[in-house]
Amino acid sequence: MLICGVKASHDGGVALIDGNRLVFSVEMEKLANAPRYSQLGDLRRVAEVLCAEGVDPAEVDRFVVDGWWAEDGLDEPGVSVSDDGRPTVLPVAPYLEAHGVLDPTHRHTFSAHDFGPRGGGYASYFHVANHLLGAYCSSPFAARGEDALVLVWDGGTTPRLYRVDGRTRAVRLVSSLLPLPGNYFSDFCSHFEPFHRDTTGLDREARVRHHLSVAGKAMAYAALGRVEPSAFPEFDRLIAGFPTISPDNAFALGEKVAANRDQIMPGLSNADIIATFQEYLGGRLADRLVALVRRRFPDRRINLALGGGCALNIKWNSRLRETGLFASVWVPPFPNDSGAAIGTACCEMFREGAGTALDWNVYRGPRIAVGELPAGWSAARCDERALARLLHTEGEPVVVLSGRAEIGPRALGNRSILAPATDPAMKDRLNGMKDRASYRPVAPICLTDRAEEVFAPGGADPYMLFEHTLRGDWAERVPAVVHLDGTARLQTIDADSGSATATVLAEYARLSGVPVLCNTSANLNGRGFFPDVASAARWGRTRYVWSDGTLYTNPAATLPGTAP
Repeated sequence: MLICGVKASHDGGVALIDGNRLVFSVEMEKLANAPRYSQLGDLRRVAEVLCAEGVDPAEVDRFVVDGWWAEDGLDEPGVSVSDDGRPTVLPVAPYLEAHGVLDPTHRHTFSAHDFGPRGGGYASYFHVANHLLGAYCSSPFAARGEDALVLVWDGGTTPRLYRVDGRTRAVRLVSSLLPLPGNYFSDFCSHFEPFHRDTTGLDREARVRHHLSVAGKAMAYAALGRVEPSAFPEFDRLIAGFPTISPDNAFALGEKVAANRDQIMPGLSNADIIATFQEYLGGRLADRLVALVRRRFPDRRINLALGGGCALNIKWNSRLRETGLFASVWVPPFPNDSGAAIGTACCEMFREGAGTALDWNVYRGPRIAVGELPAGWSAARCDERALARLLHTEGEPVVVLSGRAEIGPRALGNRSILAPATDPAMKDRLNGMKDRASYRPVAPICLTDRAEEVFAPGGADPYMLFEHTLRGDWAERVPAVVHLDGTARLQTIDADSGSATATVLAEYARLSGVPVLCNTSANLNGRGFFPDVASAARWGRTRYVWSDGTLYTNPAATLPGTAP
């Protein structure tokens, strides 16, 4: 059975599952240097993506669309799109199951549009269900047929704990944990510099992009501040004063603290307030989850999977793992809406009996192309070992564009800029090249079998989803990947995984004795990954671009942070 999952609103995407195997997942932002968080746009794009991947829409058995809320002016859940250029609204399932609904994976059907020539309309599932089953079906628990708890905390909903029975496929809500929708952190932080911005003059899509961009930057900025636990009761008091649970409360909380900061949080800088609020939210979540699991599942260590945009916060993920309460903690590399097309296809797969475990790997995004190179660039054959020698001897950043792109928001070696981490100036240089603020971290990529030697706790972390620190003198040996608070957002990669970057890193480690390189995403500022070599060459901020065995070079390039 071919199942095509569609995410029509922000982070638009199209994913295809064949039986239980993920064939591809293409996010709109990763096509043609599109803006981050791009919507699907026109419904014709679903067929265009399928055809570009060699799939006839007539071959697809089921089309499934992610659920959403009732957008401005609408009475029923739907997404504003266009159909062959004509504005329309695509009806979908609600964002969240209603009170009293016992099946969080309830299947809705619609006939408002036919994505393929067969007709028959499309199915839709609750938006929360895509995060729930996207997290579970991609997990090692599903592959082993095991039960798991799944914690879903997304922008429009409070943190909700579900239980999935791996044998019977029963899914039920256990409890909502806190009266705090997932937008609390980003909307609160948007009241403080450097994130405060008047968005009244922006169109709706631009406002959404700004809102979605705040959380990740604020996580990084928090490293400049100190946590003040004495402020936690004040947050408790302010939140308890809201008469209802609503995503609007997050904005109101930030507004209230910003307007009365000298009385409410005297002496705290913006970074202190953001760091404190991040710690407050993570602590309250962990405390509530631990208390609930101990009460409901005594004397049992159960698996936990995390889904929703809040599962991109590595401090919160690490805090939950460090409780020691769970047999294992799993976070997919696409927990936010970038994985919604996959998750909604998983809902149909799970419900229709094709399987509970998704057969997938993280490199199922769009293929790389070359394109027309600008003047001054030359091409020569260069294998991975030669590229490692270049990194070691020249110390220059290299754009690496290899095979299919990563799914999810993070570059994991196939759409990365790699650079030696031994130069303390490299972090500033990379941030300058990418027009990023100086407080933003640069991630380390490390060979898995040496991760415990370099990092604590170390171990396998292939998708940059937990927090680590540097052991011994490694912070001095690889200073470019140490964040301002001494932590690192580690990606590990197996030397024998078969990926080009794994081969490069293994050879670099042999030459240098250092099993770590800098890894940051290869993209234009505010855009998705480079779709082709030509885009990286036109960007022109590195001398080298490497793609699938070919090194593209512009020796005349004037690079940021270097003399002409």
